[in-house]
Amino acid sequence: MAGQILDGKAIAADIRADIKAQLDARVAEGHRPPGLAVILIGANAASQVYVRNKRRACEEVGFYSELHELPPDTSQDALLDLIDALNGDALIDGILVQLPLPRHLDEEAVIERILPTKDVDGFHPYNIGRLALRLPLLRPCTPKGVMTLLGRTGRCLQGLDAVVIGQSNIVGRPMALELLAARCTVTISHSRTKDLPDKARGADILVAAVGRPRFVPADWVKEGAIVVDVGINRLADGTLAGDVDFAPCRERASWITPVPGGVGPMTIASLLENTLQAAELHAAGQG
Repeated sequence: MAGQILDGKAIAADIRADIKAQLDARVAEGHRPPGLAVILIGANAASQVYVRNKRRACEEVGFYSELHELPPDTSQDALLDLIDALNGDALIDGILVQLPLPRHLDEEAVIERILPTKDVDGFHPYNIGRLALRLPLLRPCTPKGVMTLLGRTGRCLQGLDAVVIGQSNIVGRPMALELLAARCTVTISHSRTKDLPDKARGADILVAAVGRPRFVPADWVKEGAIVVDVGINRLADGTLAGDVDFAPCRERASWITPVPGGVGPMTIASLLENTLQAAELHAAGQG
C-alpha cells in the first residue's frame, strides 16, 4: 500500500490560522502586531520568490513586514549597519537576511550580527547552541517544520533510527539536533559517508536534504519508513523534483512528503511561529 502523504500545505494553513487567532487576541489586549524585516541583496530569482512568499504569509496573518532590497554590490559595512539599525528598531521583532549572499559578503558575520532574540531564521550560534543543549529558543525553520510534520504522523519518535542525508548548517546539522532532542538515534551523512545506501535502509525516519534531484531511490527506503524530502530542484524542463524519487519511494514508505507542498510551506509557517515567539519575548522584556 502506498505511503500516506504528509501534506505540508494543509498543515501550514492550519498553523497560519492558529497564528492569526493568537495575533487577534494579542492585538485585542493592546499589543502591536509582530514585525518582520527581510533583507534581500541582489536579484537572485529563487530568493525573490522565497521572499515574496514569506511576505505574503506575513500579510495573511496580520504581521507587519518590511522589505529592504539592496544592490548586489552592497558592502559588508553597509549591510551590518542596516542590521544594527533593525536590531534597535522597536517595531521589528524578527530579522531575516535571505540567503545565499553575494560571494563578497561574509555570511557568518552577517548572521552573528543579528540579535539572537531577533534571529527568526534560527541560524545564530546562540540559538544553535541552545538547541544542542535541549534549551531551544528560536529554532531553525526548516528542521522545526519537519518536526511538526513528524508529529502529525502520530508515531512515537523515541527510539527510532533516523538518518539525515546532508550536513548543511541550515538543515542537516540542526535537523540532527532536533531528532536527537526527540530521543531518536541519529546518523548524519555527507559526501564522505561510507555505505550510505545501507545506512539509509536502516532508517525508520529518512530525511533527504542533499540538493540533488531524485538522489534517494526506492531501494534505500526501509519498508514502513517515514520519508521527509527537504530538497527542491528545478529540472531542465522547468518542473520541480525533490531529493527523493517520490513515486517508487512512496510504495515503501508509511508516510512521505511531496515536492512541492511538503516541507516548503512548513518552513514559512515555522518562520511565522518564530516571529510571534520573538514578539512575545520582546513584550516580556527578554529581547
